[in-house]
Amino acid sequence: MSLFSILLLAIGLSMDAFAASICQGLQIKKTTIKDTLSIGLCFGIFQGLMPILGYFLAASFANSIKAIDHWVAFVLLFIIGFQMIKESRDASCEISHGLSLKSLLSLGIATSIDAMAVGVSFAFLNVNIFSSSLIIGFTTFLLSSIAFKIGNKLGMRSKQISELIGGIILIILGFKILIEHLFLQ
Repeated sequence: MSLFSILLLAIGLSMDAFAASICQGLQIKKTTIKDTLSIGLCFGIFQGLMPILGYFLAASFANSIKAIDHWVAFVLLFIIGFQMIKESRDASCEISHGLSLKSLLSLGIATSIDAMAVGVSFAFLNVNIFSSSLIIGFTTFLLSSIAFKIGNKLGMRSKQISELIGGIILIILGFKILIEHLFLQ
């Protein structure tokens, strides 16, 4: 997988955290550097670690499904992308009670489950899991921090657009993996 593809994937994966960060920003009257860094670090760490977890879980059974690995990667990315597009139509923020540690950890886990599924697909592709996870984590940190400020300034519409774009990116990457494996190898 090329660096460009990994960057696109990182942007796509970060859109759930981006949307959640916008929702958090909507709730805070005045944001602080500490709040912004807390949001970014929470989402970045979870998004960076979950692909590694998924990768090592999948690596244990990778040889037994090698013949269909490209289909596994495609289906996972398509489902995640479709779900994000579907969620982009929801105009609500399901986040409440500000920046409590409990809510941040819950959001960090909830928004990174798809990153774990991508880690599963990485086990079947030619991907350096550690550098890819670092890129995913840093991208999520950066975009979540920015989204927190955007949410504080702009509002709900930016949440919907970010989820739609993220879903489209993941579906396109899924098709790219499938086409490369079926027709270009």
